[in-house]
Amino acid sequence: MKLQVAIDRVTLEEAVELASQLNGKVDIIEMGTSLIKDYGNEAIVKLKEVLPNSQLLVDIKTIDEGQYEFSQGFKHGADMLTVMGAASLDTIRLCEQVAKDYQKTMMIDLLEVENSKIEQLQEFESAIFCVHHSIDKTDSWNVVETVAGFKEKFPQIKRLAIAGGIDLFQAEKLKKQGLMEIVIVGSSITKTTEPEIKAKKFMEVIV
Repeated sequence: MKLQVAIDRVTLEEAVELASQLNGKVDIIEMGTSLIKDYGNEAIVKLKEVLPNSQLLVDIKTIDEGQYEFSQGFKHGADMLTVMGAASLDTIRLCEQVAKDYQKTMMIDLLEVENSKIEQLQEFESAIFCVHHSIDKTDSWNVVETVAGFKEKFPQIKRLAIAGGIDLFQAEKLKKQGLMEIVIVGSSITKTTEPEIKAKKFMEVIV
């Protein structure tokens, strides 16, 4: 299982510094949606420059203009980009084609996506599907039960990521469950006083 660390709601300078600290210590650094909205595509270049040993996912959350947005994201240095599962199938197909052209990766964000739509999304076999619990939601969720239920409904989907308030205890349980490709962690690492040490603890329980 891989560890993706999401950097959000900080200045670009802080994001670059944190990314450089975690380079090579985690598998994937995520440039969060807030960063891309605050600083634009040129900021992707700055983060990529300090990540020679970790991949860079840019959470652009494409919902339309798939070909253009994915082309721009990959052109500026992203290794992985996100498209919303709620987007039209035509949009996601365009995103998939661009990802293939660049030999990069598409992640489909399943935030608030109904099962009927997920059934249709199964055509995207090379994509990583992100089971995502919104940061704005006030309810709690059992990540292990959620993943088990998802796999029972959609056994054909092989590549899974999970995001939404994942802590060390939950990450360890997900590792034992053995169904995830990527666990996405944000503030449990980035908001601590020693993010490198906390990231190391996560890596120890998921590898």
